[in-house]
Amino acid sequence: MADMLGIGISGLSAAQVALNTVGNNISNTNTPGYSRQVVQQTEQVSQGNGRYTIGSGVNVVAVQRAYSDFLTHAVWNSNASLQHASTFNDLASTLNSALSSSGDLQGSLDSFYGGFGTVANAPNSTSARQAFLGSANSLATVFNTLGRQLDSQRGQINSQVTSTVSGINSTISNIADLNQQISQVSGTGKPNALLDQRDALVQTLSGYLGVNAINQSDGTVSVYSSNGQALVSGNNAYPLATGGNAYDPGRQDVFDASGNNISSRLSGGSLGALLDYRTQVLDPAQNQLGQAAVALATSVNNQQAQGLDLNGKQGAPIFNLSPPGVLPSSGNQGNAAVAASITDVSKLTASDYKLGYDGTQWNLQTVAGQSVPLTTNANGTLSADGLTFSISGTAQAGDSYQIQPTRNAATGLSVSLTNPAGVAAAAALTVNAAAGNTGNGTVSPVTVVDPNNPQLLSNATISFTTANAYQVTDSSGTILTSGAYSAGQPISANGWSLSVSGTPAAGDSFKVAANTAGLNDNSNALVMAGMANFGVLNGGGTSVLSSFANLTTQIGNAGSQAASNLTTRTSLNNQAVSAQQTVSGVNLDQEAGNLVRFQQAYQASAQIIAASQTIFSSLLTAVQR
Repeated sequence: MADMLGIGISGLSAAQVALNTVGNNISNTNTPGYSRQVVQQTEQVSQGNGRYTIGSGVNVVAVQRAYSDFLTHAVWNSNASLQHASTFNDLASTLNSALSSSGDLQGSLDSFYGGFGTVANAPNSTSARQAFLGSANSLATVFNTLGRQLDSQRGQINSQVTSTVSGINSTISNIADLNQQISQVSGTGKPNALLDQRDALVQTLSGYLGVNAINQSDGTVSVYSSNGQALVSGNNAYPLATGGNAYDPGRQDVFDASGNNISSRLSGGSLGALLDYRTQVLDPAQNQLGQAAVALATSVNNQQAQGLDLNGKQGAPIFNLSPPGVLPSSGNQGNAAVAASITDVSKLTASDYKLGYDGTQWNLQTVAGQSVPLTTNANGTLSADGLTFSISGTAQAGDSYQIQPTRNAATGLSVSLTNPAGVAAAAALTVNAAAGNTGNGTVSPVTVVDPNNPQLLSNATISFTTANAYQVTDSSGTILTSGAYSAGQPISANGWSLSVSGTPAAGDSFKVAANTAGLNDNSNALVMAGMANFGVLNGGGTSVLSSFANLTTQIGNAGSQAASNLTTRTSLNNQAVSAQQTVSGVNLDQEAGNLVRFQQAYQASAQIIAASQTIFSSLLTAVQR
């Protein structure tokens, strides 16, 4: 009867372990990261007597987690994608809100260009000119506000990058500590609670950035970022760090434990979203906004310089712009100084650049790595994409500079013209045929092609020495230019250009002079009123209004795509979690059934023990007789 007693005791013990396990499952139904536990039982090895064997009971060999490595990793991956999509969507939504709440730039542009029309209608009205300057100031303020909103979001991203990296470091440190605890006790059985805690930490880490986790034979797990950056190995954690960019100390980048900048190699999770959004959306948006500001100021100032104000002077600039940013690398060894200026706005792009010296020559590429041809000018400067670079001092091989042509243009835009009389509504030049002309030549209005020419407003005379030849002389009789006459052919001098058509006679002449009817002339104001649709950017194919419209469309599309991606990633994550919980989650109905089943097993095993005791007592009584 000893064997029967042992069988009953083993069954009783197994049922008790099973009941405790079920109770633990039920207690942790709502515990995040808890994996349902299952008792693993085997039949005890029986000893045969030659003709047959009788079972000797049951052994509990383990209490294991209901766990799928594949499904758990799928949850981690989907969580990284979900948190990336969620953070990216939040940032894109904030940017869209900033654009809509920072002033109506489209309306301000319309009012500004409309102000030129008001001046054209009453060129001698001081109030019309003052109202125009008011609209110019309002427009600059809207640009400034939008630029500061983008700067503010940039600062928020820097702060979030720092706090996220701090969270990553805390998490990987805790994973390393759990690795040590698990490796110490793994030889005595599966430390299920510790394993669940570690999985929960990896799940948390996957929300910060994409990770890969590899189980090791000693029970530890090695964790790497999605780009292969080691984060945890055994009980060692390899923390990340944040610091200023090599070119821009105010831009927080991420560095590995060896001090290498790994910002461009990180992906997934909220950290990857912050870095991706900054590079893919915020930088281009701020550059494009600045590009529109540059196009506005440059085109308006250029046309303003082609007219005369109420004092008969050439128009002074209406807007001020901050120069392109030139940021030297912190690793530069030479003492070269680089200055950049915008010399052709029609070729200006919204890209940032890296200007580097290889020891022999300078090279230019976009920050995305696309090579840009450089042209060496006669005065030693370098030009590319509408920019001109002046370099002084001595550079060493490997020195580099980041060029930001338009990044701060919106915040730096200001109105420099304060005197209403300074609005150059009149045409700068007039051209008149001499009274004694005998031919039928007619002249087109004179056009200013170089408002910076110091002789622009000087008198000049176009004389036809023969019906087929002309010369241009200044007031002293000095010949400025000459050539063969062809109807409609441009004739240029002193920064202006015009064309003559018809058949001039020998001795005919035309006089070009500064406009003396500036008080009532509105020619230049009419031109500026129509500039809303003038092509300024992209080789003259894109106006300022179109440029801003393109920007709002791109930002709107980014927000729409981010929202759509969030919906998709949420659905995929829900599916991954559901599949994982099907295996690892606690089902109360199932556990209730198990509770009844193991309770009955416990009672039955107790009956076996009771039966063995009764039989053994009966046997002792029989022997005593």
